Amino acid sequence: MTTVAPSTSTTESACEQGSPAASSMSLDSAVQVATVLKALAEPLRIRMLSFITSSPTGEACVCDIATVADVAQPTVSHHLKVLKDVGVLTSERRGTWVYYRVAPALRGAVGVLLDAFAPATLEAAERASAAAGLDDVDHVLTRVAETLAETFPSLTPETVTTTVRESYTALARTAGVRSHLVVTAERFARQRLQDISTAGDTTTVPQVLFVCVANAGRSQLAAGLVRRYAGDRLVVRSAGSAPAGDVHPQVRTVLADLGASPGEAYPKPITDDAVRAADVVVTMGCGDTCPILPGTRYEDWVVGDPALASHEGVLAITDQIDAHVRELLASLLPDLEIPATR
Repeated sequence: MTTVAPSTSTTESACEQGSPAASSMSLDSAVQVATVLKALAEPLRIRMLSFITSSPTGEACVCDIATVADVAQPTVSHHLKVLKDVGVLTSERRGTWVYYRVAPALRGAVGVLLDAFAPATLEAAERASAAAGLDDVDHVLTRVAETLAETFPSLTPETVTTTVRESYTALARTAGVRSHLVVTAERFARQRLQDISTAGDTTTVPQVLFVCVANAGRSQLAAGLVRRYAGDRLVVRSAGSAPAGDVHPQVRTVLADLGASPGEAYPKPITDDAVRAADVVVTMGCGDTCPILPGTRYEDWVVGDPALASHEGVLAITDQIDAHVRELLASLLPDLEIPATR
C-alpha cells in the first residue's frame, strides 16, 4: 500500500499570495524612519516644531524659541541640533542669530503630525483618562460635591458637581502621583468654587494669580512667598498653561522652608474662574495664554526657570521672585510690614 504525503502546495501558495512582504517597508527604511521618530519623541521638540510652523514666516529664531519653550538657550540649541541632524529642520545664520525652519521635503509630513495626528492623540487620551478616572471614583466625587454644595450655598448643586468633576479630570491628565488625587481635586475644586462665588465682588480680600508654564516652579515660589509675607490679607492662586506632573523637588524644598504645608503645592491648570476672580495676574514665561479681562491688572515678570537649576540656582531664582513679590505687596498692601529677609 502506498502512502501519499499530504500536499503543501495549496497552503504554501495561499501563504505566498497573502504575504505583504512585497509591499511592506524594508528594514533599512524602517531603521531610517525610526531614527527620525525617535528624534521627534520628546515633548520639547514637538513644541518647538509647533512654534516654528505656527510662525507667519515659517521660521523662528533661537532666542524666540527659548522664550516660548521656557528653558535656557543652550538647551534649546541642543534640541534643535537633534532635529537638524535627522533632517527635520534646516538652519540659516543671520548676523548673531540662527533661524530654523522645517526642511522643505518634510513640511507636509510635519503638518500631518501637528495638525492631524497630535490633536487626534490628545482627544483619544483625554476621553480615555476622563472615562477611566470618573468610573473608578464616581461615588467619592459625588460625596465631595455634596459636601462642597453645603459650603457654597449660593451656587447651584449642578455647578458644584460639574466643578468637582472637571477639577478631578483636569488634574488626572497630568498628575504624577495619583494616590491623593481625590483629596487634591477636592482642594482644587474648593478654590475654583471660591473664585466663582467671589468674582466681581470688590469688597473681598484682594486676590493675586501667578501663572507660569508648568506651575511647578516659579508660580509656586511666588505664591509661597506671598502667603508667607501677607498671610490672609491676600488670596493667592497659582496655575500653569501646561501643568507638570508634580512640583520640582528643589522648589518643594524651598516651599517647605517658607512654611508651606505638605500637599499645599500641586500643579494645576489655569481656569477662567481664577482669572476672573483675580485683581492682579502675574505671568512668568507663559506668553499670552492668560485671558485678558478689562479691569484686571497684568504684570509679566522675567525670572529664571528652576526646572533645570541646581539648588543654588533655585535659591537665586527665589531671590529674583522675592524682589518682585515685595514690590507687588508694597503696591497692594502699603501698610504691610515685610521682614528684611525671607
